[in-house]
Amino acid sequence: MNDTDKPSRKSFDSRLKRMIDILRADIMNGTYGPGDYLPSEKALTEQFSLSNKSVRKGLETLIAEGLIVKLDRVGSRVTDSAPGSSIALTLGLTSSIERDIALSALLDDFHKLYPSIRVKPLQVKSASNYLSAVKEYMENGLIDVFTLNNLDFQSIIDDGDVSVLQPLPADPHLYRSSQEAFVHEGKCYARPLVFSPIILAYNRAHFRDSGVPEPDGSWTWEDAMLHAAALTEPGLRHGLYFYTLSDNRWPAFLLQSGERFEPGVDGTFRLADSRMLTSIRLCKRIISDRAIFPSYLSENSDDVNELFKQGKVSMIMTNYMTINDFKDTDLEYDISPLPYMYEPRALLNVIGVAVSASSKQADAARLLSDYLASARAHRIIRERTLSLPAHKATAEGKGNPEEGMNRPSRYYLFREIMASYRLHRELNLNTSAFNGLRQLLKKYWSGLIDEKELCEQVSVLPITTGRGAAKTGSSHD
Repeated sequence: MNDTDKPSRKSFDSRLKRMIDILRADIMNGTYGPGDYLPSEKALTEQFSLSNKSVRKGLETLIAEGLIVKLDRVGSRVTDSAPGSSIALTLGLTSSIERDIALSALLDDFHKLYPSIRVKPLQVKSASNYLSAVKEYMENGLIDVFTLNNLDFQSIIDDGDVSVLQPLPADPHLYRSSQEAFVHEGKCYARPLVFSPIILAYNRAHFRDSGVPEPDGSWTWEDAMLHAAALTEPGLRHGLYFYTLSDNRWPAFLLQSGERFEPGVDGTFRLADSRMLTSIRLCKRIISDRAIFPSYLSENSDDVNELFKQGKVSMIMTNYMTINDFKDTDLEYDISPLPYMYEPRALLNVIGVAVSASSKQADAARLLSDYLASARAHRIIRERTLSLPAHKATAEGKGNPEEGMNRPSRYYLFREIMASYRLHRELNLNTSAFNGLRQLLKKYWSGLIDEKELCEQVSVLPITTGRGAAKTGSSHD
């Protein structure tokens, strides 16, 4: 066959476009309804005079548009949302998620990939409980996909509500510790997006000016308190601060005891004479010491970050998500592992995305969750934030030297301390006990009850063996 006999590129493009247009129209007009299968790839190659490779390319276009899904060894199935030229999804989220994962950039990229799917972000506002509000939205069909953290997920398990979530396949490319945060009875119910251990952030200029050595992984809390006293300048700054009542802060002290809440033979937990009590005492010593810890009544971790940016405090307990507040500043800071007491344990916080089992746009919702957990999406997170993507290769890859963010020089320390990661569930508290303990600790740390009363009231908490944890408010921090 000479050159004139070969089909032209223009002819090939025309046939491929014709196949895509006809199949799309047949889906839109109901010739192929939701759940129906398109003709086989072999039949399409014959019908449109295309190669197998070209047919697959055309089908990928329809997949990207959210009109079909490819099932291995089965065929191409029309999605439940078809026919229709546009699919609308609602993504429930907290107020901090834009900071944590650069959501706007992710959705812009998703819409370019899947122009027929439009995602509406919905900030779920609740005076008391983010998760309860999300459940109510899902029950009324108002949310298809939503963000959650590991505490939210454990609350869902503890309440017996796992059926509200659609099971999702595990991804071997994601950090195992992050993925396990959303696993129940061998099934994964959410995809991890970003994660972080609780760490120490510190002002390098303060350390240098005060002649104090910068913190490292060998620091105990006694070291931290000693050096915080040297950093403190009355009327100017304090050496150490954190938002005590954050459920991603105070449990860190209890986890470092190396103990968990196990009921004794009488069904109660004995707090007296335990390492757990020593850890609780330590926290009280720190927050009560006005030589190092300010009496400022913070409402959340945002207040802590603001004081840190202003140079009013030298060290704070924080995580990789919250240090995004410093990425566009000229603050001279760095990070270090959290000081420890008995054991160098770091409380782990994981933010993920889950799909509502009652979503009427199930295929498109799964497509969004798949995208948000993909290497492509996590590269955007890595390039635009200081958060740690759950995709291992992306998190550990080299950043863009031209990125312009104020990234700490010890950014990669998270890799070295992974053996210390612990989830809240290792305290072995169910929802009621976790919430009850928080209330008791507030009274004890405020001086409203003494140690004896604390021990007595802890002994009557409904402590049972289980994986439950507290219900959280409106922030993943």
